[in-house]
Amino acid sequence: MFVYGGFFDLERKADRLRDIESQIELTPDFWTNPKVSAPILKEKKALELALNQVKKLEGDEGDLDAAIELAGAGESDYIAEAESLYTELSKHLRVLEVQSLLSGETDMNAAILTINAGAGGTESCDWASILMRMYLRYAERKGWQADVHDILSGEEAGVKNATIEITGDFAYGLLKAENGVHRLVRISPFDSNARRHTSFASVFVAPVVDDTIEIDINPSDLKIDTYRASGAGGQHVNKTDSAVRITHMPSGIVTASQTQRSQVQNKENAMKLLRSALYEREMEKRRAAQTALENTKTDISFGHQIRSYVLHPYKLIKDHRTDYESHSPDEVLDGKLDDFVNEFLAQSKESEQGSQK
Repeated sequence: MFVYGGFFDLERKADRLRDIESQIELTPDFWTNPKVSAPILKEKKALELALNQVKKLEGDEGDLDAAIELAGAGESDYIAEAESLYTELSKHLRVLEVQSLLSGETDMNAAILTINAGAGGTESCDWASILMRMYLRYAERKGWQADVHDILSGEEAGVKNATIEITGDFAYGLLKAENGVHRLVRISPFDSNARRHTSFASVFVAPVVDDTIEIDINPSDLKIDTYRASGAGGQHVNKTDSAVRITHMPSGIVTASQTQRSQVQNKENAMKLLRSALYEREMEKRRAAQTALENTKTDISFGHQIRSYVLHPYKLIKDHRTDYESHSPDEVLDGKLDDFVNEFLAQSKESEQGSQK
């Protein structure tokens, strides 16, 4: 966790950044020793991001002041520009406000997002595919990179499960708000009688862990299988046993990767997924122990959904943890998730601060 006396403490951040740059320059084996370089580079990235964002904020504020002054002097053309600049400045402030809530050890990390269709056959598989598209669109809106490592198609439509790695600033810190069961209510497109159906899918989010976090994996605990990729991927992928599935015997966790041409690359990806899953399992144990003491543990199993998406007989998306609602499900399902994520983070922080008093 990096603490520098406040988000806008620019002087201290700049001093620390200079210290880090000097440390990098004076450490002979810095770039060849990941255990030394990884945490320092991670802190350096966080500092650079914060400083650049505040500089941009200051520039936007200066532009807004100039536009307001010109508009006040009778330059009518600058009124619309001032309004536009004010809107953008407000959005930027909201982004900074949310990022100030993200101070966890892995909040800046990339995320591994896994979607699993619930009971209900084609209906749930289709719902899982809709959620998958929603998160891919959310990543696109954020300017993040999304790589699908593994996907199992439904028998008639949709997907039974999918595993996606999402890389970008604060990807895990933001996406962790999506952990849990998601419920859909709609008129089924697969029902000839046009009846209303309820479908469930679960979303599991874990941080991509680097070499600075110790995850002890005994090779003898692993069962590694290779198989032929089942999805699209080209002639080579579908004609060789390039896909890799790893089973961690003590925990029962299974990870797989089939989207790369090389079996070696798929094995590396599957191991990355396994490390992340084991890390998140350990963190979940710690969170469960803490919340059990506070008697506030939330069950995220099926039947205890975190969010409902109702498309019929009315249109409403409601987060049951925060009570935040949206009457624009089309926008949300197209990746406009910021309001739900921000509200969850804000209330979680308030709850955390309240429990510490």
